[in-house]
Amino acid sequence: MDFFQLLLFVFCCNSVIAGRDFYKILGVDKKAKTNEIKRAFRKLAQKYHPDKNPDDPQANEKFQDMSVAYEVLTDEDKRKQYDRCGEECLKDQGSGRNDPFSDFFGFGFGFGGGGGRQNTDTPKGEDVVLKITVTLEELYSGNFVDIVRNKPIPKPASGTRKCNCRREMRTQSMGPGRFQMFEETVCEDCPNVKLVNEERTLEFEIQPGMRENSEYRWVGEGEPHIDGDQGDLIIKILTLKHDQFERKGDDLYTNITISLTQALTGFNIEIEHLDGHKVPVVRDKVTFPGAKIKKKDEGMPNVDDNTRKGDLYVTFDVAFPKGELSQETKAAIKELLGGVDDKPIIYNGLRGGRPTG
Repeated sequence: MDFFQLLLFVFCCNSVIAGRDFYKILGVDKKAKTNEIKRAFRKLAQKYHPDKNPDDPQANEKFQDMSVAYEVLTDEDKRKQYDRCGEECLKDQGSGRNDPFSDFFGFGFGFGGGGGRQNTDTPKGEDVVLKITVTLEELYSGNFVDIVRNKPIPKPASGTRKCNCRREMRTQSMGPGRFQMFEETVCEDCPNVKLVNEERTLEFEIQPGMRENSEYRWVGEGEPHIDGDQGDLIIKILTLKHDQFERKGDDLYTNITISLTQALTGFNIEIEHLDGHKVPVVRDKVTFPGAKIKKKDEGMPNVDDNTRKGDLYVTFDVAFPKGELSQETKAAIKELLGGVDDKPIIYNGLRGGRPTG
């Protein structure tokens, strides 16, 4: 066996030992953070989940590969073992989840508040509305949060109960040629049940660009109905007030206070954005109070298309010196700005702005 045959043999053996490439299956880098892995799995699961691809014979196999990859790469210990020697190291541990995406919010069941449950005559339990408060940073970059839900679960109990009750019309003979119709309640006998509180931890994804007061429906996680479907859990997004930015749609607004010297001579400063990156703001001309500039594509990501972003609008305030200026300073300023017209302009600022003449 020559060197090249030996090299090929070693490569093939390593491939067999390593097993499946979980990073490649989920389409993420080997240095990807846990949230990136979760987000990648979620997007792929929406595409390949067997419930959404009943006619694709390969969908189930793809989804199973994705599920195993997700389970390993989101578990810190399993991921370390996998990175060290591949899937071979994990064979004895088995898999604890059949469908990890079932823990995610909203797959294929009205995600984004758009319904998803078919309208039927089946009774349904009450919906539960849960308001969660998130930061603007989370809405910019995305995040995963755990929601702990104490949920009543129907459990079998001894005895029977009246169920499927309905109103039916009855006809009763009152004598020759005389009849009376009346309505009565008719019920069936069903196995008895009792409601037992169980604690469930649900993982909700804050997607980049989600908007204030948006509602997202988690089907079947509301209140139970003994004779029907469970209600839904509705998540409502509320945003904490931010010290630096204000959001309007996908645009962001902020103010910068500069000194009088900077207003007259220019400046080069940086704004720290919501994810920590720096936005340069450079001016080499006079900046008057209330001046605005726009930084394109420095706003919020669009929730429907994260390749698009809004803009960042910056308004400038000028901090004037406090206290009295000496006569020498006043004279120096007048000499320096001698070409500036000192004649006041009186105008109606509420009706069309300052005149140019």
